[in-house]
Amino acid sequence: MTTSSIDLSKRDLTLDIARVFCVLLVVIIHLLMVGVGFAADGQLTVSRPLEQQWWFAPVTWEGQIMPLFFVVGGFASITAWRSSVRRGGTPADFVRTRVLRLAQPALPLFVFYVAVIGGARLIGIDPTLLDTVVVGAGSPLWFLAAYGLCQALVPAMARWHARAPRLTLVVLLAGAVVVDALRYSSGIDAVGLLNLFFVWLLVQQLGFWYADGWFDRRAWWQLVLVAAAAYATLFPLTGLGPYSDDMLTNLNPPTLPLVALALGQACILRLLRPALAALMNTHAARAFVFVVGSRLMTIYLWHLPVIIILSGIALLIPGASPAPAGPAWWWSRPVFFVIVMAALFGLSFLVGRFEKPREVGPTPPGPIVALAAVLTFVPAFCVMEFFLDLPFAVLGAVFYAIAVLLLGRWPGASVDRRQRDDARVG
Repeated sequence: MTTSSIDLSKRDLTLDIARVFCVLLVVIIHLLMVGVGFAADGQLTVSRPLEQQWWFAPVTWEGQIMPLFFVVGGFASITAWRSSVRRGGTPADFVRTRVLRLAQPALPLFVFYVAVIGGARLIGIDPTLLDTVVVGAGSPLWFLAAYGLCQALVPAMARWHARAPRLTLVVLLAGAVVVDALRYSSGIDAVGLLNLFFVWLLVQQLGFWYADGWFDRRAWWQLVLVAAAAYATLFPLTGLGPYSDDMLTNLNPPTLPLVALALGQACILRLLRPALAALMNTHAARAFVFVVGSRLMTIYLWHLPVIIILSGIALLIPGASPAPAGPAWWWSRPVFFVIVMAALFGLSFLVGRFEKPREVGPTPPGPIVALAAVLTFVPAFCVMEFFLDLPFAVLGAVFYAIAVLLLGRWPGASVDRRQRDDARVG
């Protein structure tokens, strides 16, 4: 095997299909949350139909799938880190590659938002309607902040995991508990932002344990018991504790129930592994996962803008925009999902190039890599905390452009293929 190839015999393809499942489920959830149509009196109505259902909160206990994505990301990250170390890579090499994988695909999206929001304001679109649409469109961008933070800290967390894996989990768990206690006792929600560090890094560490085979070494009944215990903790946490029973509400700032979900979902993933492995032995499944997986960041970042644009176009087609949450609207969702995915597939040929690993020069000095990591964190964090608007769109376009330039070809050196190969691992 050459250094630039991927040995599928050593790759856990069940993790690939899990990642694809997580992102497609996010698309479906957001598709059911965007209700744009005409009411019975002919008036345009914009709503969030999914959240209006009585069963919405209980379903989020299964539908809040982002903890599993971070578990899978932790598996992929420590695998890529160990591969990089074996080839002589440094922490800066690894972080540079992982930050580029976030900054490159996000850059065109922020440029798009600058053009669209700026243009809409210039032509006089109703500010209230525009703000509603823009805030919704920017909601998935929290992921860039949380995941980017986790990726930047993988080298440090991997070292702590190697030295004291149990103690690392205990310290992170204690930190998450303390932050939540301070947040809810003080009534200051901003305190909870510290759990971007404790909660998501703890969930990522579970991915490290998954990569080390801890879940593999458990009998099936043990996995069932652990998963049941993890989900059982949600009842006192939400019933007696301060947490919402809506797991989407518990997402930002992240809270302790996400850790319980992550552990339960990791156990379920391992229980499903034989069935998923058999599925991934088929050419059809591998082809599907490759087509979707190679466009995963494009799908995640662009799905809400595409949903909103297509919803707007549907308003111009007679009968294509039934009243949100009505029977006709629910029946139209599967068809609309197919249309959205087709549009994203087409869009991937335009913006997907930013998702592909590219030839890069030697790694810049560590402080430059750290600066680029901060530049990718700040705009997404601002959108997560204060919602998307034109200034934050401009901030994102500028900061991500600088980050990509800083991490691209470093002057005065030849191409370093090793880092391109690291981008392909996991």
